[in-house]
Amino acid sequence: MNRSGSSYERELKGVLQGEEGALRRYRRYAHTVDELRLLDQLTKNPFLVVRAAGSHGFDLVALRDGLILPVEVKTSAQPVIHFAAASGRAREQFESLRDQTRKANLVLLYAFRWIGSGEDDPWRIFAADEGPPTGFARLLARRTPRVENTPHGNQVLRWDRGRPLLDLLGHAMAILGGLS
Repeated sequence: MNRSGSSYERELKGVLQGEEGALRRYRRYAHTVDELRLLDQLTKNPFLVVRAAGSHGFDLVALRDGLILPVEVKTSAQPVIHFAAASGRAREQFESLRDQTRKANLVLLYAFRWIGSGEDDPWRIFAADEGPPTGFARLLARRTPRVENTPHGNQVLRWDRGRPLLDLLGHAMAILGGLS
């Protein structure tokens, strides 16, 4: 099945928004009772998600209870994405988005969808940096792996080093008091 990057953005948006169909499809990646409970909880306590795709903006912005999460979505059929590929455009975008989020006291998240991840949660989440000095975003960023830098200063996402989406959502919902 050939899907475009924007269809994966819609997939992630649907999960975060607690859309019934998106959560039903995503349940196959939930392997524990806690993960299934989390998906059920998202229907009651979803994020408001704005799809803001554009050549110079974030792909998604997820909002809930004072938590603002700008998200850049990357997809690949390979388990590693090198930002230096595409003539440095991804690196320039990374620096621009990271600088914007720093000024706004937010944390920039990268959501990496590995096409071909098998039965594992196909989404891995990375933080661009340590996040703001205080607040919900700081708590989330501290427990989220960073986008790595190569010795040449280029960014790289290694799917196996990211935080599974379901794990990150469980942590976010606990921070926000969304799990009962």
